[in-house]
Amino acid sequence: MEDEEAAVEVREYSERDRAAVEEVERECEVGSSGGGGGDGGKMCLFTDLLGDPLCRIRNSPANLMLVAEIATGGGGSSNVNGREIIGLVRGCVKTVVSGSIHGKDPIYTKVAYILGLRVSPRYRRKGVGKKLVGRMEEWFRQVGAEYCYMATEQDNEASVRLFTGRCGYSKFRTPSVLVHPVYGHSLQPSRNATIVRLEPREAELIYRWHFAAVEFFPCRHRRPFMDSPPASWAVLSVWNCMDAFRLEVRGAPRLMRAAAGATRLVDRAAPWLKIPSIPNLFAPFGLYFLYGLGGAGPASPRLVRALCRHAHNMARDGGCGVVATEVSACEPVRAGVPHWARLGAEDLWCIKRLADGYTHGPLGDWTKAPPGRTIFVDPREF
Repeated sequence: MEDEEAAVEVREYSERDRAAVEEVERECEVGSSGGGGGDGGKMCLFTDLLGDPLCRIRNSPANLMLVAEIATGGGGSSNVNGREIIGLVRGCVKTVVSGSIHGKDPIYTKVAYILGLRVSPRYRRKGVGKKLVGRMEEWFRQVGAEYCYMATEQDNEASVRLFTGRCGYSKFRTPSVLVHPVYGHSLQPSRNATIVRLEPREAELIYRWHFAAVEFFPCRHRRPFMDSPPASWAVLSVWNCMDAFRLEVRGAPRLMRAAAGATRLVDRAAPWLKIPSIPNLFAPFGLYFLYGLGGAGPASPRLVRALCRHAHNMARDGGCGVVATEVSACEPVRAGVPHWARLGAEDLWCIKRLADGYTHGPLGDWTKAPPGRTIFVDPREF
C-alpha cells in the first residue's frame, strides 16, 4: 500500500480538470445508507454542482481545491495528459468565534474547514484520502489556521474512521440537519406574528448583537443594537442554493416513488385539504437553507415556526423541493423548527488542533471546550 500511496500525486485543481472531477463526483454518490443507486440498491443523495466544482468554497475568504492523480495509459474523461484523477478535497479558512470571556466578550480563532473529500471507489483503502487531507492541512498551516474541522453524518463509519482513526481528529459537536418538504399548497401565515424583511445592513446589526459570542460566528466588529428588545423575537436568513447546486435522491424503490407521486396529485387537485405532500425528490431539486436562527423570549420558538412557514412559502414560489437548516442539540429555538425526522440527519463535526505548543490565552484548547447552546452554521459550507 505504501508504494501505491507514493505513486499518487496531489496538486491544485485547475479548470482542465473539470470533466475528470465531475466523473469522480458521480462515482462517489453518498447518503446516510451509503453509496449505490438504481432500483433494488441503497438510497443515496446525489449532489449536482452544476458544472462548478468550486461552488461550495468560491465565496470563502481563503479557499483551495486539491486533486489526487496517478499515471495511467488509458483514456476516458477522468484522464488528463495520461494521468487519472482519483480523488479530490476542498478546504477554506476563515476567522470565527471559538468561545467567549464571561459569556459575552468573543474569542476569535482562525479555523480551517475540510469539505467535499472524494476518493474513487476503485482506489479506496489505499491511503489516498489520508494523503489529500494531509496536503490540505499543510496549506492550512501555511495560511495560519489554528484548528481544522470537518463535518460528516454520524453513521458514515468510513469517514469517521479516516478522520478520528488515521488523521488525528477528535469528535467535537453533534448538530442536527432538520429538513421539511415543500408542499404543493402554501402554509397559512401566523396571525400572532409580524414578519419583517430586514435590509442586509439591519440583519448584520442584529446578528452582531445576538450571535457575537456564538461558536463559529464569522469575525466582524461588534456593533450595539436593540437597547430595548421586545419580550419575544426571532430571526433567520434564507439562502437559495439552486444557483449553486441541486440534489437528487437515487435508488428509491418504485413503490416509494409512486406513493410520493400520489400525495402530489391529491395536493394539486385539492389544495384546500392541505395534504402533507412529498415533492419529487427523485429528480434534481433545489433547497432553501435557513441559517442564523436565533431569538429570545418565551414565544421565540413559536415565532421561529412562523418564520419557517414563511420560508416554506418562499421556497414553493421559487420551485424548491425542501427547506433545511442545521442547529445544535441544545439550540433554544429548535422546538419551533418544523421538520420530518426521516428526511434529516445527525451530523458529527470533528476537529484537530493545527498550531503546536501553545497553552496560553483565555480559550485554552478549543478541542476540549464544552459545547454551547447555539452554533452558527455558515451556509457556504452546508
